[in-house]
Amino acid sequence: MDKVVDKIAALGVPGLILLVAMAVTGWTGAAAITAALAMLGGPFGMLGGIAVLGIMGLISQGIAQYGFPEIFKAVVDQLYKNGMSKESIKREVNSYPISRDLKDQISNHLEELD
Repeated sequence: MDKVVDKIAALGVPGLILLVAMAVTGWTGAAAITAALAMLGGPFGMLGGIAVLGIMGLISQGIAQYGFPEIFKAVVDQLYKNGMSKESIKREVNSYPISRDLKDQISNHLEELD
């Protein structure tokens, strides 16, 4: 058991995501891995699932290093630089399932942009 936990811990967040996805499938062994990757990959199948796990690893590293609010603000900055209006960014942010406090922080950050 300890060896399995050590290996999953070495994989970090993607390992936990894969473990949960495998548990949801109801299968065991290679069938669970195959079904979990296919489920995570959606229409792109197992290869898409591998890509999702890789992207989740990158995102989790960024969040751990900088914090969620800072990454969110940086994404908002980039959206604004790419030509998206402040109003459309606000609409989109308000539709996200995030805390009211974070929505207010981003709204205040948008007002400071120019």
